[in-house]
Amino acid sequence: MKYNYEYEIKYQEVDGEKKLRLFNLENYLLEVAGTVADDLGFGIAALHPRGLTWILTRLSVEMYQLPTHCQRVRFETWIESNAHMLSTRDFRIYAKPSEISHQPSDANNQTSDEWILIGQCKSVWAVLDLEKREIVNLFDDPMFADCVDGEVIEMPRVRMTTIPEPTGCETHKVAYSDIDYNGHCNSCRYLQAMTDAYLPNYYGKTVRLDINYQKEAMLGEKLQTCYLLTPDGVQYQQKNEAGETSCSAKITIQ
Repeated sequence: MKYNYEYEIKYQEVDGEKKLRLFNLENYLLEVAGTVADDLGFGIAALHPRGLTWILTRLSVEMYQLPTHCQRVRFETWIESNAHMLSTRDFRIYAKPSEISHQPSDANNQTSDEWILIGQCKSVWAVLDLEKREIVNLFDDPMFADCVDGEVIEMPRVRMTTIPEPTGCETHKVAYSDIDYNGHCNSCRYLQAMTDAYLPNYYGKTVRLDINYQKEAMLGEKLQTCYLLTPDGVQYQQKNEAGETSCSAKITIQ
């Protein structure tokens, strides 16, 4: 089954080019995923009383066009699979033709009603035990029955490598405003720190974001964000004070 949600892009969510920031786009994707899970009966409202929560482990987003201030955007989403302790949720992102500057050349036959496809996304989630801080498998629970749509968006996984000689590094201390209701750094804040450290010029081009969450960061921790400029974009790696990788990402421009 597919689920659809519409939003209007707010002025505080766009950058100096009036384009939706990548970490604000991620926030919308998380909001939609959470809303669907709540509607289906296995969202935060159902899991938190059991000492459990959802966490994002991997995200891949490809945008042909970034939304702008006041533009209405529609997110179509569904659950691709629940297997091996992981839930895969896919998205298509639409905007009305009259509200975008150009239509992607490969989207001529991918419209829905009066909306044109401007992006797609694949996200991978897990259930975290809040006390043990360990991943648990709940997918045999009856509440997950009959919720899988099964349609697959093909987005080849991008390989992340370590950055031995970075182009530059910035340090960020995880603060009050970074912490979410799960007691750790919010997923979008890692990406915000990365794009604050360095952001390539991807305006007017297709941009792909791949981000892997590896170790949660807690209040007061210092994260060093290092980035490496590549021929097709930039790669990021965030490490904590123990030298462990908390998050890695890559922005690819086509």
